[in-house]
Amino acid sequence: MGERLAPSARIIVTVAFLIGLGILLFDPFSWDHISGTLKLIAGGLGVVLLASLGAMLLGRGEMPEEEFRRIHERSELMSQMPPGQEQPSEFEELVIEAIDELPPEFHEVLADVPIVISRLGEEVGAYGLYVGDTVARDNYRDHIVIYEDTLQRDFGWDPNLLRAQIVRTVRHEVAHHLGWDEQGVRDLGL
Repeated sequence: MGERLAPSARIIVTVAFLIGLGILLFDPFSWDHISGTLKLIAGGLGVVLLASLGAMLLGRGEMPEEEFRRIHERSELMSQMPPGQEQPSEFEELVIEAIDELPPEFHEVLADVPIVISRLGEEVGAYGLYVGDTVARDNYRDHIVIYEDTLQRDFGWDPNLLRAQIVRTVRHEVAHHLGWDEQGVRDLGL
């Protein structure tokens, strides 16, 4: 049972037990005090039950491993930023992660391609947009736009789904940069 209780509940149970034990030791049992002893036992059980109920309602008090990893990676990223630079939002971090997950060859191809986050997706009616003339030609300045507003609107209710759609959108737009047309990108499953 101790492993199922949160640390704060364990402390409460331990303190209640020690107080009850102290009262019994300093006020030895007698038949005259039977009602007081029963009240003490009932009170101790009540404290234990309340602590157990509180622990169940509050959960185990532990953070899921995935959430801990995400917070840890965010702290590491923020610690590497120069002082005074604005910290990336959680959405921006998801886009950064999606880019980082691409194979190294794609990082080389994207080295000079800005990836911009915009809130004008509803106006355009898209999750992302590639602007340019592909990696094969270099007549125009290429860039990729990821639309935060439409992605948040359609997938923001589920963090895992939002992350998956951001990854898909980034890959979709990178595929356009590499030369695939819309049908070719869809054939890739993007």
